[in-house]
Amino acid sequence: MKSVLARLASDFLSTIVFLAVYFATDNVVLATGVAIAGAIAQVIRARIKGEALGFMTWASLALVIVLGTATLLTNDPRFVLAKPAIAHFAIGAIMLRRGWMLRYMPPRVAEVIPEYVTAAGFAWAALMFALGAGTIAIASTGDMKLWATYVTVVAGGAKIAAFAIQYLAFRILVTSRLRAAAARA
Repeated sequence: MKSVLARLASDFLSTIVFLAVYFATDNVVLATGVAIAGAIAQVIRARIKGEALGFMTWASLALVIVLGTATLLTNDPRFVLAKPAIAHFAIGAIMLRRGWMLRYMPPRVAEVIPEYVTAAGFAWAALMFALGAGTIAIASTGDMKLWATYVTVVAGGAKIAAFAIQYLAFRILVTSRLRAAAARA
């Protein structure tokens, strides 16, 4: 779990840096510049350490540079605010692959309720698309405080709630199936 949280923090570092600098200075241009520099430094650091960089790291860097540059050139924060939405849409598209979630499940869950795991994978895709659309809607207002609340509290809370609901549902379903199989035997 610790490595998953560290990976998430790494993936969203430029957004975290952007928010921290913006709230400390109330300066979109400075926050965007620091976020771009931080994303580039993060990739350089990983390359120096010999770490393998996946597609999402490169895609995130490209988004930070392109959208950040658009923000700097126009002085319009909506470009950089759209980055999390693009990430949600990309992840949602990946999650549309049937059965993608099976490899992340404990063997017992994958064996006992594979059809529910597949359905949950599509539900996660729908959640990512909904969060992406919400991020775009909030970003289009240009309200930084509202956007920050949405991407941290709403989007983060929705993912935590979905994970908790999924965990409980899978636990109930697996237990129920195993009891029914034991009763038949």
